[in-house]
Amino acid sequence: MSLPQTPSGGARLRRGALAVTAVAFSVLALGACSAGENAQTLGVRPDNAEVSVDAIKIQNAVVITQPQSDTDGPATFSATIFNEDSEPQTIDAVTLPGVNGTVKLSPAQGTGPVTVPALGSIIVGGKGNASAVLENGRELTKNIGGVQDVVVRFSETGDVKLQAFVHPAAGYYQGFGPSVLPKPPVQTPPAEPSKSPGAPEGEHGSEPSDGTSEPAEGEAGASDEPGNGESGDPGTPSDASSASNEGDAEH
Repeated sequence: MSLPQTPSGGARLRRGALAVTAVAFSVLALGACSAGENAQTLGVRPDNAEVSVDAIKIQNAVVITQPQSDTDGPATFSATIFNEDSEPQTIDAVTLPGVNGTVKLSPAQGTGPVTVPALGSIIVGGKGNASAVLENGRELTKNIGGVQDVVVRFSETGDVKLQAFVHPAAGYYQGFGPSVLPKPPVQTPPAEPSKSPGAPEGEHGSEPSDGTSEPAEGEAGASDEPGNGESGDPGTPSDASSASNEGDAEH
């Protein structure tokens, strides 16, 4: 009668390697689940704010400013907002405590309130989405790299408070930042003084600057030519005048 054979050393090693691989796969799967079921689809970045209050969940919340500090121009609040309630909710206001100005809310299309649908979600910020814009965001540019308090007020849930990182509208956040960026002013060249019509300055034949005109050559009455009977200067006497003078001499 033969005894049962025990597994060889190579078989035991192969079974151990398979067990370790299975455990590692399980750990990775659990880690992916802990990041949130929408993490991959929505591109949630782990360094951005996330908060849940009642049926409202806000993910990937950031404040996006102009690309450079101390620059005039709008700033935006961007986030993905989920509504796990069976009724829709509207976003009534977004405020940034400590910052002057009012955040203007606009839906993705048309006019009216920004609505988060029941059992759905919306994206605030970016092309084709709802927007929350602070017209003058110069003050926020001084806080680039820091955090900013944000309060989002919902119609049913009320105020949801969070702290959002402040990023410039560059790189990953360029498409979610302000749509209107300031442009450098266009410098116009100084206007050249207009010249009066006529001959250019310094050209021969122009009139003297004192306003007097030179007499034309051969013109009658010139002061430097001898008299010809038409001017007041003495000149050659006429024939009648000569005959009169001779008659007086004979008498």
